[in-house]
Amino acid sequence: MMKVRWSPDARERMDKTADFIQEQFGLKSKMRFKKEVRRVNDLLKANPYLGPVEPLLEDLPSEYHSIVVNNLNKMVYYIKDDIIHIADF
Repeated sequence: MMKVRWSPDARERMDKTADFIQEQFGLKSKMRFKKEVRRVNDLLKANPYLGPVEPLLEDLPSEYHSIVVNNLNKMVYYIKDDIIHIADF
């Protein structure tokens, strides 16, 4: 199983999204959201190429993939040295 590392920016965006969800829909919704993020994180550990190549980032040197967390959010990541790097959320 590969390790997953979040960039500080991606972690901050995910945290801000979780806080927004709590403000709008309550703590229970925030906890469900964070549970779903953890589930997707664990899926990537076992299946790093699960997400398709991100078409908007095809011109960059690294091969970026994305995976949908929910209807409004996705994680953008690349794989380097057997580590999954979450670049954006």
